[in-house]
Amino acid sequence: MNKIETIVRNYIVRHGMWKHDGSYIVALSGGADSVALLLILKNLGMPIHAAHCNFHLRGEESERDEQFCVDLCEREGICLHRIHFDTLTYAEKHKVSIEMAARDLRYRYFAQLARDIEADGICVAHHRDDNVETLLLNLLRGSGVDGLAAIAPKNGNILRPLLCISRQDILDYLAEKGQDYVTDSTNLEDDALRNKIRHHVIPLLETLNPAARENIAQSARYLRQAKLMLDDAVGVPSQPDDSSNTITIGKQIVMQAASPEFMLHQLIGSYGFHGDTIDGIIESMNSQDCGIGKIWKSNEYILCIDREKLLITPQKEMDNLQKKRAFRLPEEGNYSLADNTRIRIRRYPRTADFTPSKESHRITLDADQVSFPLTYRLTQQGDRFKPFGMKGTKLVSDYLTDRKRNYMEKMSQHVLTDKTGEIIWLIGERTSDHCRITPDTQSILEIELEVNPEV
Repeated sequence: MNKIETIVRNYIVRHGMWKHDGSYIVALSGGADSVALLLILKNLGMPIHAAHCNFHLRGEESERDEQFCVDLCEREGICLHRIHFDTLTYAEKHKVSIEMAARDLRYRYFAQLARDIEADGICVAHHRDDNVETLLLNLLRGSGVDGLAAIAPKNGNILRPLLCISRQDILDYLAEKGQDYVTDSTNLEDDALRNKIRHHVIPLLETLNPAARENIAQSARYLRQAKLMLDDAVGVPSQPDDSSNTITIGKQIVMQAASPEFMLHQLIGSYGFHGDTIDGIIESMNSQDCGIGKIWKSNEYILCIDREKLLITPQKEMDNLQKKRAFRLPEEGNYSLADNTRIRIRRYPRTADFTPSKESHRITLDADQVSFPLTYRLTQQGDRFKPFGMKGTKLVSDYLTDRKRNYMEKMSQHVLTDKTGEIIWLIGERTSDHCRITPDTQSILEIELEVNPEV
């Protein structure tokens, strides 16, 4: 075991990256960093598989890299898993950059492979210089503590054993072993901001202080420790608090902090809300109407200000909600709807001992005032109905606002309409006065909704 292997081994042990009965995947591109990672972990005795992704972005270079990985793993006796991606098509379909598309595809594949072979971790070859570049990148972008803390040694089952050594350490290690590697020509170009920082900014900083890399990396470590302490003190929410996947943050926690802006950044920064957005949220909460009902969007989340709390919901949840189709209910009977929801409709004669239902999930109406087919759907902009007991109509959105329903609840509100499009039931809330039961009612239409019924 040489010096570099000893340093990496100690780092792995210190950060709890190695289960002695576990197995691990090494993300192998064929470049110097991943080749060094593969050899170091193999020499340390860690049970490893290698995984290579061919993104078909660099023509012959992509094929060269894959063949290099095949030859290396055959020589070292390491099982290699390979996959090919049409990255350009994925990027176009999902409207993301090529870099983001490759990242998404890579990590999805690694996660699936880890499940398939029951691996305990996925080892990637980020090193100390990557941490320095990331800190400088985030500094230019105006990041807070989270961004300046740069790259974590562990993130779930993603492990980074080489953060303790530099790029030069890696090159020296490979030279000592007589091990070659492939070079990605795009890393030598100045197109990407990261490459400009790598090739120009950091060398300039080293003319001011030869120890610039080491000192910046040390600052990143201190900031990461500070972030962990802040997260623990603040109580950063990491999981949704209910089955709706909505994350809830009390407004009082934010507004009573010595620095509401900093507190809010710590709480919601990981959901993609930063800078001017955070200032806008604080300003809204301080306004006369407290910002109630206002929404903000990041790339993946929607944030809504409610009366006493902030609500954060994944954008995909709202997108999926809007894709829900309406269900046509042609006559009385039992129907299975989406999301394990069932609806039962039956008609029966009114009897002397009849009592109207007062349950939120079951209603009773004047059957002769309801015309089939019925439609079960999400509420739409401009929907109006005549709430039971009222003479006029009211916008559904206004009714829900009066009921103190938040934006997320409004967006997921369902209605039941009759043949004419009249809303006969704002589901779970109120029936329509249009089909209320009167002394002249002869037949009852009972409608019952069951959510997640037992099979």
